[in-house]
Parts: sequence; C-alpha cells; structure tokens
Amino acid sequence: MINLIPGHITLDLWRALYCGASASLDKSCYRRISQSNEAISALLDQGEPIYGINTGFGKLANERIESHDLAQLQRNIVLSHCAGMGDPMPKTITRLMMILKLVSFGHGVSGVKPETVEFLQAMIDHDLMPVIPSQGSVGASGDLAPLAHMAAAMIGEGEIVYKGQILPAHKALTKLGLKPLILGPKEGLALLNGTQFSTAYALAGLFKTETLFQSALITGALSTEAAKGSDTPFDPRIHLVRGHQTQIETAEALRGLMKDSEIRASHLSGDERVQDPYCLRCQPQVMGAVLGLLRQAAHTVCTEANGVSDNPLIFSNPEPVALSGGNFHAQAIAFSSDMIAMAICEIGSLSERRIAMLVDPALSNLPAFLTPHPGLNSGFMIPQVTAAALVSENKQSAYPASVDSIPTSANQEDHVSMAAHGARRLMRMCDNLAVVIAIEYLTSVQGCDFLSPLQSSPILEAARTLLRAEVSTLYHDRAMQPDMIKARDLIVSARLSGLCVLPGLG
Repeated sequence: MINLIPGHITLDLWRALYCGASASLDKSCYRRISQSNEAISALLDQGEPIYGINTGFGKLANERIESHDLAQLQRNIVLSHCAGMGDPMPKTITRLMMILKLVSFGHGVSGVKPETVEFLQAMIDHDLMPVIPSQGSVGASGDLAPLAHMAAAMIGEGEIVYKGQILPAHKALTKLGLKPLILGPKEGLALLNGTQFSTAYALAGLFKTETLFQSALITGALSTEAAKGSDTPFDPRIHLVRGHQTQIETAEALRGLMKDSEIRASHLSGDERVQDPYCLRCQPQVMGAVLGLLRQAAHTVCTEANGVSDNPLIFSNPEPVALSGGNFHAQAIAFSSDMIAMAICEIGSLSERRIAMLVDPALSNLPAFLTPHPGLNSGFMIPQVTAAALVSENKQSAYPASVDSIPTSANQEDHVSMAAHGARRLMRMCDNLAVVIAIEYLTSVQGCDFLSPLQSSPILEAARTLLRAEVSTLYHDRAMQPDMIKARDLIVSARLSGLCVLPGLG
C-alpha cells in the first residue's frame, strides 16, 4: 500500500501506481480538506460572487446563482460537460487519473468535502472504473469532458466497469453499498477542473517510452555485433570531453552490453573499415540526447502530478479566500508530451536505420536480407518496410501539439494547450515503436546467428537466448508477423530490458 503524501510522490511511486499498486491518501490530508471546505461556507456567508460557486462558468461567470440553486449548479456542470467522444480510456490510465485527482484534493485547497474525497478513494479501492471517452479535451480549462464523465459516475450517472462488466453507474455503486454523491458548492467544478487526464496519459507514455528506450539500447548493441561494428565510439574519453551526462551514461551502457564479446574480439585487428555508419557510431550521442529529453519531461510531469490544477483555489489561512487563477492550463504537460513524442521518433529512426543496414549486404557483409538463400527467399525484406512505415507514421504523429491553440467558451478561454491530444497520442506512438524495435531484435539476432560459433557478450547472449526460446532462426521464408508479435511482447513486457540495469528516468 502506497501512502500518498501530496507533493512527495516520486516517479518510481507513480510508476508503481500505474502498474496497479494500491494506494491511500495520507490521513493527515483530511484536516486541510475540512478546513478548505469550511472556508467555502464562510465565503458564501459573505455574499460576494465567487467563480463557479455562486456564479456560472466560463463566459457565464457574470451570471449570479441563488443559494437554493447551488447544488443544482454543481450537478448541472457535471452533466453538461459529459460531452466526450471516442474510445474509452484504458482502465490503467483511468485509475491513474483518479489517483491524480485524489492527490490534488489532498492538498486541501479545492474546497471539497472530506466525504467526497473518501468516496473517490472508495471507488479506487473497489476498482470501480468509470467509462470515460478519450476525446474532447483541449487541455484548458482543465480536462473538462473526461473528468466530467468521471464525476458523473460518482453522482450515479453514466457507466462504470466493475469486475469486467459495464454497468449503469448507480447499479455499480449499489453493489458496493455506495450511495451516489450529492455535490456541495464548488465540488462539481473541483472534480472537473484539472489536468489529471493529460497528466495520466503523459505518465503512461513516459513509462512505456522508458522501457522501449532501454530495449533499443540492447537491440542497438546486438546490431553493432551483427555488423561487426566497433565499440571504439563508446570509449569514455570521447564522451567526457563533450560533457553531456546522459551521453556519458549511454556510452557506458553500450560498453557494458558488449563487454567480453567474442564477436568484437574477432575483428579488433585486420578490419579495413575506418568508421561505422552513424546508426552504430552515434548511438551515445542520439540515445543520450533522447535520455536527457525524457528525464526533463519526467521532472515536469512528476511535478504536475504532485500539484494542484484546480480553479478557483480555496485557502483557509489566515482567513478564507477564493483565488482565481490558471493552474488548469496544461501547457507544461503539452510541452513535455511533445518532448516524449520527439524522443519516440528518434529512437525509432535510429533503430530502423540499423535494420536497413543489416539487410543490405553492401553495408553489413551479411547475406542479403539476412536469409541463407536470397532470391528464392526474401528474408527480412518486408519487415524492414514495415519498420519504415511505422517510423514514418510516428513522425507524422509527432507534430507539436503545444504550438496549436483554438479559442473556446466564446473566447473567454482564448488560449488552450492541447495537452490532452499531445499526451494521448503517445500510447499509439509507443505501440508503433515497440514493433520497430521488435523487428530490429529479430534482424540483429538473425545477423549474429551468421557469425556462429562466435558468441557475443554474456548479456547479449542472454538477449539472443530469450528471443530464440520464442522464435527460431529463419532459414526459409515463413509468415513474419507471428515472429514480430512474439518479439514485440518480449519488449513490451520488459523481459528484454530487464536482463540488465540500464540508464532510465531515475
């Protein structure tokens, strides 16, 4: 059980939460939550207009709402904002989004009742996952539509997935003895306002990209071996004089992967090649830069995950006050998602170039398309085409979401982040990248097979053994998709990257 202390949840803990670890908001948070909720009552007693509490929303902020309509106002904002479309969010990301909202409430500045926070905690504990469409947010004023669908489930509207079955929300809640929430002042707005949808997708994309980055280091080293490439470009002296820490770490990792390789030892002398192609020689520079980008994105996303993106914020000390601001604007997540997208593209681009090198006998000195009988057999000709197609698709998907904006709410919300789209696309891009790396895994191991009886390093031999337990050496043409799926599954499950300790997000 992870004890959630807002502001102090590390990236490793967020990773564990994404992978399904149970969690509970630290009990000390409830005192602050109560104080903020009590401040709402004090502010209403003063009779002043407070955005979203006794006024309308967005362009309707100047419309005053009477006291007897305040509960209906909060219910209305939830229902009116249930305007999402598209495929439902994956369960793992929905759950992560709910935990992010729980942590945000834990700061005690959203004005919600302790009972509302406990209700959200109960839904997480009992695996009551709202059905939430994945399209419809522009990343400001918060992820309104997706979070509205979450909030709707809490008031007994919409649908919930429980034990694999989609049920009307009120029926699912009844099964657990939960009565639908009746929202108090500010609570509907507090549930809807925030960047939790975008941040959940950004975290998920970040964690998947980390696994793929580490896998690509291993397949890159295997490709270097298959092509009898040099490890001289990984010499620490080269990288120390440039000074980039992530480049230094990446070069060290590649050296470690190739340490004690018989293949490398076999061509230390007598090799006429002076320099390898960039896809081999510049791995520390490219992958090191990728690692730096991912770490920077990780820092920003983790900070966002620990913070509050609600509006207005309700402070109880030294005296009750409602402060309207713009913490719901997800520009930081939009930028970070764009960075992750660029990283995904570059990992794939470099991997695809190594695949293309290995299947070209003029560059690899291996049989054409890595088949013992080229001509009669096409070998890995078309898997390389698939890799090229997926790399190109990812490039087209990586157009920066953060540079786009479109006015909403009658120009009241006139600049938006597009973080939701920017973060959501990462999952599809990671799926594409996983296949590209899987193809390199297959081609690099096939290339090493031609160098038998020479063996690579202990780590890379373990990587070869792992694949060969699932996929046999290609001697004659066969359907390639099943092999690609098996290799992809080894990568996505982190079985390949788990063979050794490699640089990561920290």
